[in-house]
Amino acid sequence: MQIPYKKTDNGIIIKVKIEPKSSKKGFAGFIGDTVKIKLNSPPVEGAANKELIEFLSKELNIRKSSIIILTGKTSKNKVLEIRGIDSLSTEVLC
Repeated sequence: MQIPYKKTDNGIIIKVKIEPKSSKKGFAGFIGDTVKIKLNSPPVEGAANKELIEFLSKELNIRKSSIIILTGKTSKNKVLEIRGIDSLSTEVLC
């Protein structure tokens, strides 16, 4: 299954909703065109953002510097640019 994304010259842009302070970390489905991801870290002092970037970096096998939070640094709803890839499927995140 393809994850909804917008292709850019540098990579892709996806919408993400995080669920911080979750007992399990990982991909948790979709809410419309938004990817839901559960994280262990609390939403304090950027800890959840850091964990999100580390999680996606590991799952996608790309450098952390390739993932940029465009909007939503202080929100559960985020828009990310992931550089260096041109598509994203659920098989990658499951």
